[in-house]
Formats: sequence, C-alpha cells, structure tokens
Amino acid sequence: MPVHAGYNQVVEISHPNLSPRLTPAAGVLPITGGWRLSIPPGTGGAYRLAQLDDYAHRSRRSFPWDPPLTFSLQVRLSHPGLPGTWGFGLWNDPFGLSLGFGGKAGRLPALPNAAWFFHASKPNYLSLRDDLPARGFLAATFRSPNWPSILFTPALPGLGLLALPPFRRWLRRAVGSIVQQDAVSVGLEVQEWHAYQITWQSNTVRFGVDGGTILETDVSPNPPLALVLWLDNQFAAWEPSGNIHYGTLENPSAWLELRALRCERL
Repeated sequence: MPVHAGYNQVVEISHPNLSPRLTPAAGVLPITGGWRLSIPPGTGGAYRLAQLDDYAHRSRRSFPWDPPLTFSLQVRLSHPGLPGTWGFGLWNDPFGLSLGFGGKAGRLPALPNAAWFFHASKPNYLSLRDDLPARGFLAATFRSPNWPSILFTPALPGLGLLALPPFRRWLRRAVGSIVQQDAVSVGLEVQEWHAYQITWQSNTVRFGVDGGTILETDVSPNPPLALVLWLDNQFAAWEPSGNIHYGTLENPSAWLELRALRCERL
C-alpha cells in the first residue's frame, strides 16, 4: 500500500492496516523488518509528528482490537531524553478536536483507555494520581467508562471555569476518581534495541521488556482500542496544583525505529 511521507516521498507500509499521520518534513521510511519514524529539528511553537496507526478512518466504536491479545515489537530511539512524547501501544484516541497526541481532528473527546509504553519529557505531567510517575519512560494503563462522547458536550460552555485554580484542582480530583490508572517507570538505554510486549486480558495487563515482566496490573482498559506508534515534540500537563499547560517544544532531529511488529489475538 503506497503512502506519502512528508511532501513528496512515497514509501511502502507492508502492514495492511497501518496508515501514517505526518506533519510537514516528518517521515515514515522502511527499514529491515519495520519502519523509521522521524521528525525534523525545530523551535517550539510548531507541532511535529510522525505516527503510524490503524484507526485513521474508523469511528471510535469500530476500533479493531479487544482482549485477549498480545502486542509486541522491538524499538530503539535516535538518542535518550528527546523533548516531547513518543511511544507505542493501544489506546482509544481520547483527545479529539485536534487536542494533540495524534488525535483525529473533529472527533469528540472521551475518557482515556490505553495500555502502552509512553515517554513524556518535562514539562509533561500525565498522571491523575499523585502516587504514580507522571513523566519519563513509563509502562502505563488507563481504564475509563465508555461513556458516549455526546455526554461531554453540555459541559463545554463551562470550560471557562478552568481559569479558576480551585475549579481545576477539583476537576482533576473528580476525573481521577473516575479514571483508573497504573504505571511504572522503565529504566532502559532506549537508543539500543529492546523487545517490548503487552499482553492484554479483560481483567489484567502484563508489560514485558526483553523477556521479563515489569508490570502486571488489574487496571485493564475498556475495549475497543487501536494501535498507535508515534514520535512528536508536544507537552501537556495537569499538575497536582491544578495548573494546566500544553504546547510544543524545541527539538533536535529525531527518529524512532521499530521492527518485528505483531498484534495477535490469543
């Protein structure tokens, strides 16, 4: 299946269901057994993204994956400590309305469901629980009710209350009481190849690295979910103080290579 990378480069994506999502000058290039996702260098103020996913033309309710399944691949990065976020795994694309993280423009937001390996640099803060890691390289899950997105639309006029710190703190606690999550920090030399695996059951998720288990949790996301693999220069934070901030960061030229991708129903 030919796809466009950047402005005028055509490459082959051999996985029958994966499609690229690219900002200008970003790319998806074939490597032996997989692909290289790359973003160009630049200053903050412009979003740079290279992504592969299998949900671009699907509604959220028709995402293709449910448990039990195993997702596995090998990954390495151009260098550690990249500004922004990168990762791979399964999610429900909760950030609609072009709010970032590869979300589809025009899709209404939803509560998050995900099981993934996720790296978030400073100043990201991506946990609703103060006792869990909120940045760095994480194995993480989110489980939320699959409430219809239309239920959130009556609350949109009240978003102006986010200007009030007490309301932001209250809302963070309220959302944290609805959204279950679990996470553990992953300490690896990410510029070297490592093998990652996520085994998703209806009541458990197990994360493995290089054949060993690093997290087994009963916080299992609600299906259906979709595959996502990405590299970008974005940050988003909802801190315990209630402060909310987001934007884009200055970044060097960067790439993420992946190979031996498999997603198999058990």
